[in-house]
Amino acid sequence: MSSHTVLHDPHGLIEAQLPLDRAPYEALVTAVLAWTNPTLDVRDYEQIALQLTGHARALAADVARHAAALPKNDGRGALADIILHEANRRLSVPAAGTARCVQNRARLIRALYARLDRLTKPLPTSTY
Repeated sequence: MSSHTVLHDPHGLIEAQLPLDRAPYEALVTAVLAWTNPTLDVRDYEQIALQLTGHARALAADVARHAAALPKNDGRGALADIILHEANRRLSVPAAGTARCVQNRARLIRALYARLDRLTKPLPTSTY
């Protein structure tokens, strides 16, 4: 008889310990969005969509963690909620083996990284 340890992580803290590997996904997003008339096999589109979908989900979780840590009166949190709502809507649609689907997932990742950057950048100090 073997024993297993079952992890219970309702707040996603295990994922929070792992940094996102941003550079390869940004390169993939740039390449995908540069396509003008791609003619890949359906399986290739499906594989790329799968990769982008997984990264978008991890990225959305990261954005959500950063937004949750903000004070309630910080407008960046409200904007993050809008992006996260859109991300959830778009990721709820099953990925298709098409260039259009892959490019839409790439655009979503670009928007999520833009929001993450705004959440992690320190606010400028005002001088009155």
